[in-house]
Amino acid sequence: MEKEFFIIDKAGFEQIYLQHWEGMFAFCLSSIKDEEHSKEIVQDVFKSLWERREELRLIEVERYLIRSVKLKTFEYIRNKVSRQQHLDNISNTREEYYVDNSLIADELAKKISNLIDSLPKQCKNVFRMSREQGLTNKEIAHKLYISERAVEYHISRALKTLKTELTEYIS
Repeated sequence: MEKEFFIIDKAGFEQIYLQHWEGMFAFCLSSIKDEEHSKEIVQDVFKSLWERREELRLIEVERYLIRSVKLKTFEYIRNKVSRQQHLDNISNTREEYYVDNSLIADELAKKISNLIDSLPKQCKNVFRMSREQGLTNKEIAHKLYISERAVEYHISRALKTLKTELTEYIS
């Protein structure tokens, strides 16, 4: 005896939809406790059924629908758990990253400030005028009554000191 396949035409699809939508939705809702996502999952199953209607050879439509909605529901649950784990990981990583970077930045700023303070007086003044006040070498030379060449020397000396003392921070 040959088994008959269910033909899914417009009328057959509407009949299947009306007979099974509510039960599929109830199963899905009881599993994920989210009405909107439950509706989407059931809708996806019916959409897939309609799109594949010509290639599917179904004998037991109800069995196919129950299996499909279960798989989609479990897939949703798995993805939701996975998404939440990723979000937790990202959140924790960001916090650790920002806390660590903030501490490193504070430590670095203090070290730079201490190093600048330890420079000889003229070197310290020239460097601060250049970096903190944003003055050009010409403006610094004019204000301090020194040559531009001397300004370049002091800036170069300060940068060399900083670079030597901050090698652990330079990658």
